[in-house]
Amino acid sequence: MTFDLPNLEVKITKEFLLSKFSEETYMSTYLKLPIKKGLQISPLRNDKKPTASFYRNKNNELIFHDFGTGFQGNFIAVVMQLYNCSYYSALRLIAKDFGLIETSTPHPRKKIIINKEKFSEKLKTIIQIEQQDFTENELSWWKSYGISLSTLNHYKVFSCKSVFLNGYYFTSSNKYNPIFGYYGGKSNNIEYWRIYFPRKRNYRFISNWKATQLQGVKQLKNTSYVIITKSLKDVMTLYENEINSCAPTCEQILIKPLQFNRLANKYNDIFVLFDNDLAGVQGANKYRKQFGCKCIFIKRKYAKDISDFYKNKSLFEFNKAMEELKLIVNKQITSHSTYFYLFN
Repeated sequence: MTFDLPNLEVKITKEFLLSKFSEETYMSTYLKLPIKKGLQISPLRNDKKPTASFYRNKNNELIFHDFGTGFQGNFIAVVMQLYNCSYYSALRLIAKDFGLIETSTPHPRKKIIINKEKFSEKLKTIIQIEQQDFTENELSWWKSYGISLSTLNHYKVFSCKSVFLNGYYFTSSNKYNPIFGYYGGKSNNIEYWRIYFPRKRNYRFISNWKATQLQGVKQLKNTSYVIITKSLKDVMTLYENEINSCAPTCEQILIKPLQFNRLANKYNDIFVLFDNDLAGVQGANKYRKQFGCKCIFIKRKYAKDISDFYKNKSLFEFNKAMEELKLIVNKQITSHSTYFYLFN
């Protein structure tokens, strides 16, 4: 099969690419997966169990969903994820790989997988749980982070006996591997869940939430400030100590400007409290550059995050740190303190 090479002045767009090959062909080529219904092993990470699938969104666009990371995207987003590149760079890279443009920049040619079948599944991925009462061991585990049963109920966190993906049995909990479900509401008869496997090594979460969904935003109080922290677990530890916070699904995800503006219209001050490791510092810096947020980090000699601080240090020391944090968010401390670094 041959194609006429376009003039280099022609702008490479999504529409141009789809005029040459189908979404299925691009997806098959880059993911090296058959475009079919059901769960598959994700090539975006070291996945040992099928935790990814395809679906068509409301715009009839083919979407790849990796439950383990929360990634959801079309063929261009997949290339951006695989090569850590911008949208425009992904368009150019695809055009080069498929021989649609001439270029002097060397790049290994992809083996093109022509896929003439159209993927017709339009339903969003369905996650269902078989709920059970929290066991004593599970409640003790949460309590080690300062989180009570009433707070778990407040944030709609459930103990899962079994989990089902797209109607198929996926896994069950046991004494050594508990499973918790974060409930994100319901839309068009589809329940939204973020399933937490705290003791899994190869993946910690599967989810059909939007990657940009904010956790704990419905439970926010009317205060002068809000903290954007890195996990729902940290949100709940802070809530137990009367500190107002919410969290994206991970530190590397920058919430949408519209989401940030809604927070900014409600709160006078927005702080970011992420882990003090490289990922956390990089993630917080994105918020500082994009939105001008003030960044708070726990000093490394104490802990990497709030929930670990509670678990690994004395209650006396943790309470002292919470007193300092309240002074910081209420602008009574404006520089580094005993337990925290503060950057504007």
